[in-house]
Parts: sequence; structure tokens; C-alpha cells
Amino acid sequence: MTQLLNRLANLFPLWVLAGSATALFYPTAFTWFSGQYIVWGLAIIMIGMGITLTVEDLRRVTKLPKPVITGVIAQFAIMPFLGWAIAHFMQLDTAFAVGLILVACCPGGTASNVVTYIAKANIALSVLMTMCSTFAAAICTPMLTEFYAGTYVPVDTWSLFLNTIKVVILPVALGVSLNHCFPKSVKKINPIAPLVSVIFIALICASIVGSNNQAVKEAALQLFTAVALLHLGGFGLGYLLGHLLGYDKIICRTISIEVGMQNSGLGAVLARTSFPTLPLAAVPAAISATFHSIIGSILAAYWRRNDSTPDKS
Repeated sequence: MTQLLNRLANLFPLWVLAGSATALFYPTAFTWFSGQYIVWGLAIIMIGMGITLTVEDLRRVTKLPKPVITGVIAQFAIMPFLGWAIAHFMQLDTAFAVGLILVACCPGGTASNVVTYIAKANIALSVLMTMCSTFAAAICTPMLTEFYAGTYVPVDTWSLFLNTIKVVILPVALGVSLNHCFPKSVKKINPIAPLVSVIFIALICASIVGSNNQAVKEAALQLFTAVALLHLGGFGLGYLLGHLLGYDKIICRTISIEVGMQNSGLGAVLARTSFPTLPLAAVPAAISATFHSIIGSILAAYWRRNDSTPDKS
């Protein structure tokens, strides 16, 4: 049963793609999942991430400080700048530009851990980088969004900060606490947690695409190109940075995946809650979830297939 659940969870790019494609032509199939459903959906995803972490995981950061710090800094240095540069170069409409920058300023998502596993990279390091970038997001995401998106619209940094605390930090902290206080109970639900997260990510993305299906169709080529460039740049520059710093290929892969994949669900929720006058700002995040999942999975499969004897790490 556990093996089946894992296989279904590992197919997350297909679920996200199928949901978003369906919503594009049959929006009512998913538009019911809106408003507070989206916020609570993300909260469940983040609690699911939290229950996979232990206090010992927090301590392990000190054992791999350089790669972890490199990954987190790269996450918040490379992606926000790329988001702004692509939005500026492609002259995206204000709402799409803000949305692209916002998702670029988000931390790594839990999907990166699955892709890291497929790529035969360093899973422990991926989890640590995701955890650290998630906690750092409380400060980094609002500040960087204000810095880059502030060139388009006024950004309420305080609102972004509070919303990030509510939908990220508190749920993750709750998950860690549950795992610490009730380890036996958490162990029983852990096998299904990844699949539950995948289901809610697919619902969030499909709901946003369905709610804005006409706008997505009209700007599809430009929007898809912008999001693809963002994630391709993240994967490529993440790997290049690790290589330039002299890390082995396993760590380079891990950094590449962590930088290239964002918490798109968080981007969608923050766009809805912090930019209510720009409803289309959530669309790039929904598309991002599909694109980074597909690109990451293809890249991971390539690495796995072409490297039967990867370096030890």
C-alpha cells in the first residue's frame, strides 16, 4: 500500500498538468475550490511538510552548513532577479509581472525532495535546504517582492510578512511539533501525506487556471515562455553555481533542483491575499507548479538514466 501511495505521489507533474489542462477548458470542474479552500489547502500542504521533519533535522543543518547556505542564498538571489529580468525583458502585463516575481521570491517546495530522489541526488540535503529556505521566506519573500515588484505596484511588505507567517511558518511549526509530541501517530499518517499534498497542489493550480482561463488562453504563449525561462534559468544557474564552488555532481544536482523549483502554492496564496486588486497575479504561480514539476522530472530522469554510478555524498 505504501509503495502504491509513493508511486501516485511521484506522478505529481501529471496530476498538476491534468488538472490545469482540464480547468483551462472546463473551469467549473475546479473553480469551486477557491477562497479559503486555497488557503487551508496550502496550510495542509505545509503541515504535511512539517510532520516529515524532526528536531534532529534542524540540528543536521550544522553538519552540512556550506551546501545548505549555498542553496538558500542561491534560491533567494538567483530566482527573484531572474523573475524581474524576464518580466521586464518580455514586457509582461503588470499582474503577470508581479505574479512571476512573487513566485520567484518564494522558497523551495516539497516537490523538490521528490525530484531529488528521482535524480539520485542528496535527499537529506534537499530536505534541509527546503526547510531552511521555508523558514527564511518569512523575511526574504516580503523584502525581495517589495524590492523587485515594487517597480510595478506598491507592495504591502507587512501584509506579505504576516501572510507568510500564517500560511507557512505556523503550519510547518505545527507539523514539527506534532511529529515531536506524537511520533507514533504521525508515523501512521506519513505514508499518505505526500499524496495528500500533491492533490491539494493540483487543486490550487487548477482552481486558479479555471478562474482565469480566458486570460490564460489569451496570454498563453508569452506567459508559458516567461515561466519556462524562469525555471530553466533556475535549474541551470543553480547547477553552475555549485560547480563553480567545487561541489561534487550530487550536491550540484541537489542545488540545481532546489533553486529551480519553487513553492508555487505559496506564491498563489500570497498573490490572492496580498494583491487582491490583481487577480491575475496568481496565474504565473499556477503555471509555475506545472512547469517546474515537468522540467524537474525530465532533468531528474536524464540524470538517473545517464549516470548509473553517481558520486557518493
